[in-house]
Amino acid sequence: MPATDSTPENDRRLIVGIGSALVDILIHADNEFIERTGAARGGMTLVDHRRIEDTLAMSPGTTTIVAGGSACNTIAGVGKLGGPARFVGKCGTDRWGRQYEKSLGQRNVDPALVRTDSPTGRALSIITPDAQRTMLTYLGASAEIRPEEINVERFAGAAVVHIEGYLLFNPDVIQTALRAAKEAGAMVSLDLASFTVVEQSLTLLEKLVDDYVDILIANEDEARVFSRQSDEELALEVLAKKAHIAVLNVGPRGSRIAHDGNTIRIQSMGDGTARDTTGAGDLWAAGFLFGLANGYPLEQCGRLGSACGYEVCQVIGADIPDDGWMRIKKLL
Repeated sequence: MPATDSTPENDRRLIVGIGSALVDILIHADNEFIERTGAARGGMTLVDHRRIEDTLAMSPGTTTIVAGGSACNTIAGVGKLGGPARFVGKCGTDRWGRQYEKSLGQRNVDPALVRTDSPTGRALSIITPDAQRTMLTYLGASAEIRPEEINVERFAGAAVVHIEGYLLFNPDVIQTALRAAKEAGAMVSLDLASFTVVEQSLTLLEKLVDDYVDILIANEDEARVFSRQSDEELALEVLAKKAHIAVLNVGPRGSRIAHDGNTIRIQSMGDGTARDTTGAGDLWAAGFLFGLANGYPLEQCGRLGSACGYEVCQVIGADIPDDGWMRIKKLL
């Protein structure tokens, strides 16, 4: 298929993700429950392990447990699409860590994991009836990754290195990862992750985007905080001035891709309904980056991203079942 001038200038197809290796715990609750937990509705709050246990004890329903983490979800999607994929992160030597590594292998991902005796991290996602997710995250072992554990070899051969915005909470690590990705000759993709992350790290984030980022991905809340613009069109303009390719995801209204002075509008799939939006942005990025690494036109990259985002919204958690992947692959 014809390539855009945004395609990496080599035959590389490997996509490497770096981020927090977290076990996802999913519960369903109403807005009143969110208020009782004191969590930021729709955002992500860092907490200790006890806060997650206390919140689970308050939960009125059942829980679903899956392997996750934002960048990991994206890279797992790339692997399921059939692309070369590698994930860099840190987890424990406990049973959760062992299961995490096994899960990566099952999804065709090279597990470039750093191990420690500390507990594997976990994220509690509270899903409300409107399918929005509110997250309480205990980083555990994932927060212990050190700059000296990240080097250019981990990104060797990568067309794209995808970095989750949650790493902004560890400035030394994210800066080391960005420098190593560039030294490896890869394009850098950054997902802004959460509006709360952007709010707390805005000064550093702006500098890192200016210095390193080629592909900037945000939803409307993240774009609003980052750009300081409440109007979506103006927010996308700001993003587009900062990165070679800028993506604005607006949920059931689709997405917009800005590149080289042009904006491509991608329609959402289906009727906009969602069972759970956990991983929607992560899997959108999986389809988009897979297409980009394979030289697809940007519009087709966006359609593939939209298909992945739609399918993950029809299930609980961020793991698309095989029949969903079969429908997505028909687009290829």
